[in-house]
Amino acid sequence: MIRKLQIKFVVINMTIVSIMLFVIFGLVYQFTQRNLETESIRMMKSIAANPFQLGSPGDPPSDLQLPFFALQIGIWGDLIATGGGYYDLSDLDFLEELIQKSLESNQEIGIIDEHNLRYYRVTMPMGAILVFSDMSSEKHTLHNLVKTSAIIAFFSFVVFLGISMLLARWAVRPVAKAWKQQKQFIADASHELKTPLTVIMTNAELLQSPDYSEEEHSYFLQSISLMSEQMKQLVEKMLLLARSDNQQKSLAMHPVNLSKVALDCEISFEGVFADRGLSLESFVEPDIVVRGNEDELRQVIDILLDNAQKYSSANTTTHLTLSSKDHNKCCLRVSNPGEPIPPEELKNIFQRFYRMDRARERDGSFGLGLSIAETIIAKHRGRIWAESQNGVNSFLVELGKCGRRLL
Repeated sequence: MIRKLQIKFVVINMTIVSIMLFVIFGLVYQFTQRNLETESIRMMKSIAANPFQLGSPGDPPSDLQLPFFALQIGIWGDLIATGGGYYDLSDLDFLEELIQKSLESNQEIGIIDEHNLRYYRVTMPMGAILVFSDMSSEKHTLHNLVKTSAIIAFFSFVVFLGISMLLARWAVRPVAKAWKQQKQFIADASHELKTPLTVIMTNAELLQSPDYSEEEHSYFLQSISLMSEQMKQLVEKMLLLARSDNQQKSLAMHPVNLSKVALDCEISFEGVFADRGLSLESFVEPDIVVRGNEDELRQVIDILLDNAQKYSSANTTTHLTLSSKDHNKCCLRVSNPGEPIPPEELKNIFQRFYRMDRARERDGSFGLGLSIAETIIAKHRGRIWAESQNGVNSFLVELGKCGRRLL
């Protein structure tokens, strides 16, 4: 699919380039041809005004000079006089042929192709003046223009083809990345759903067997209920992540008191930490206001605190910190002692369905929380990252402050 998309991009681009080159060189050819024809006719008209006037050797030409000659004919078409120093005018049969062909035409200006001559006829009371101009140099100029244009067009086509191929790779790179992520997402989601589905199907089959007691049947039902709840949570998180991906960046944004949101999240998680023998402390600078969506920012803090209580070492304290970095930015930090995160994993943990220890027992985590948090922070034009130093794992969020205090 990606390959076909690249080829289609290149074909469309090169079609446009080819049309543009054809139009440009066609216009250049037309303008050059018309310019040469106009200059030639202008010279012929100038000569027709004084067909047999001789110039001095030192006089500079006042107009374009092309090989020409002039003929004066009488009222019966007979040749009276000739003039011009570029041709041998002794061949009377040839001159008669030219006179006949130019008089047969109803046009004052015409072309005699077999002799590469353009003529201009001026009718006078006692006859006519015929001025003939050589077209060889004009045709040669146009021929060279065509050759030059063809060479330029060829090399331009090759250059634009190379550029188009590079642009095609660059243009489809986000599509290729999204396609790869989508395939990976489907594969990971299928893998995550496979285990609970297998457990549910196995316990459902065991329930249908009469070989087990009521107590065992009750255990099978509990397993089905537990796996069903786990699947529900996974599907809800997947839907939430899909909505976050598809939601427009023009989501309703307004000033949010992030300090208040952080303190509210701390209160709601104090009981969760206490049940696990953990402590939660906060250091929140008051009245830090950011522009964003309050519900989504609350969700980010909930994800980070939930992540901390799951992976904190026993009998330790998690710290929630919110402070200003400078006059237009603030930093939210959630730090907890726990198993150190290897440096190469600090970025991977934000990938969907990613867990450092695949063999670890299920603890309600599907590897989607941090990915959801990253998506939300990206919509708020902030950044989120992880650090691990001295046995303390920290997740940091940087956001731009609104610069407006809420009362």
